[in-house]
Amino acid sequence: MTLAIIVINILVFLFQSFYFPAPTGQQGIISPLTYHIYSRGMIPREITSGKPVFIRFPVAVKDAFGNRVGVREYVLKREVNPFLSIFNSLFMHGSLLHLLGNMLFLWIFGNNIEDRLGPLIFLLFYLVCGAGAALIHLLFNWNSQIPVIGASGAVSGVMGAYLILFPRAQVKTLVFIFFFITFVDIPAGVFLVVWFIFQLINIGSASHIAWFAHVGGFLLGAFLIRQIIKKTPPITEIIE
Repeated sequence: MTLAIIVINILVFLFQSFYFPAPTGQQGIISPLTYHIYSRGMIPREITSGKPVFIRFPVAVKDAFGNRVGVREYVLKREVNPFLSIFNSLFMHGSLLHLLGNMLFLWIFGNNIEDRLGPLIFLLFYLVCGAGAALIHLLFNWNSQIPVIGASGAVSGVMGAYLILFPRAQVKTLVFIFFFITFVDIPAGVFLVVWFIFQLINIGSASHIAWFAHVGGFLLGAFLIRQIIKKTPPITEIIE
């Protein structure tokens, strides 16, 4: 199931990068990726109001030689169901780097959680963590019309579960020591706690990253896995 989720994310990214359903005459104004993000990503204000909104954002106007000659406003009418957009956003990414980062962390931490839960329960766990993380972001961005996309909230939930189940497993980590780059095996507990602290201290920073979704997803994943393991037999060995 972990592999299937990764493949779906990759296919969705390729689809939204190359397929452009915008009306004729608008396809040269914004990129396919931008169009899909603004038309299908989760908009907090839509969830709180319960109805789609019009999105207005500036786009560059270029001449025949590709030089920027001005800026115009682009108006996009959203038609996606506001609540369905929560799950749409879990499989959408804004860039190749965004996609690769999330899928790398999912690959590292997802397999062992799936082994513990089984594929179907893992999928449900993943979706609940992702949707929950999106709603936690919404609580702190009630009227925002900025699209929220990415698997980060769901992957954060998987990482929170990993901290509970496999804190002593070794995670191979890239480390920079002055001018040298090397890999070091670090206990998962240390790596994940440091990662979580980094998310916390960046809340409120001027960036386009949904830090509240990361923190909320991580805590939700840790909480849910505790409830699940109370009803299942204990782990007899650590899978690294």
